[in-house]
Amino acid sequence: MDPQERIQAASKFLLQSPPGEINDVLNDVRNIISDDDTLQAGVLPALQEYNLAQFITASVPGRQHQSIVSEAARVPSGGEDEEADGEDRFWDPRSRTSFKFDHLTLEAKEPQSYEPEAESEPFRTALETSALTYISAHFHDGVVSVFPTHGALNKYVIQVVANKYNPANFWSGRWRSEYIVDLEARTITGRILVNVHYYEQGNVQLSTTHTISLELPSGIASSPEASSASKILAIISDEETKYQTSLNESYQDMGDKTFKSLRRALPMTRAKLDWDKVLGYKLGVELSGGKGGFGAST
Repeated sequence: MDPQERIQAASKFLLQSPPGEINDVLNDVRNIISDDDTLQAGVLPALQEYNLAQFITASVPGRQHQSIVSEAARVPSGGEDEEADGEDRFWDPRSRTSFKFDHLTLEAKEPQSYEPEAESEPFRTALETSALTYISAHFHDGVVSVFPTHGALNKYVIQVVANKYNPANFWSGRWRSEYIVDLEARTITGRILVNVHYYEQGNVQLSTTHTISLELPSGIASSPEASSASKILAIISDEETKYQTSLNESYQDMGDKTFKSLRRALPMTRAKLDWDKVLGYKLGVELSGGKGGFGAST
């Protein structure tokens, strides 16, 4: 396998990394490349694609909160703070700060002030306030960012991400949701993505996508910003609650039916093992009724 093929293979592995485990995968693929400089340069596009798709969060320089790094967060080409080197910048609407983002170290750097479109900002801020209240009530350590859609008035993107990593118990998980609120079309369209990895003595991954398309109730666009924003977040809350409930019901059904169908509920003797007497059993004698079996004379 030539070096380019190795880079392509390493990139595919990275793009399939479970939540919170991309550094482990990166360390593993180092053995494939055997050249750290070549590895970092070759897989950087894959890391960037992965981070944007997974709503990786960055600690905003000089602030006490995190912001989502995604396509919606990218500063438009030709923006007022675009660097001569052409390196992408992202922005945090909450603090009106733009920054460069290192996709390898996951660090934000070189912060600059960034002013959003004035016409979109009042309603965006109202959505952000309602969204922050929502995640504080429903997501442990969740992060939300609300962006205006560049070049389109009255259109906003709400993104939510919540991560839970528990390597001591061999599992990790990530919830992502994204909603496009279009006041002109009076619609909310979006998707919920859930990824869970369980790897104790095995390797099982759950990956689900749930799409949403709803009409906004009449009166939302014309009512005051705070009232309309809270109603929109109430709609989102209802949809996410219904989806989580359906997931819980699916897990219960899998435990009661699907998984049980994969193995016998009882051994072939059709009798349960008396665990209180397990030390007194003689294999091949007690379990077979004393006739033949392991250890029997022939």
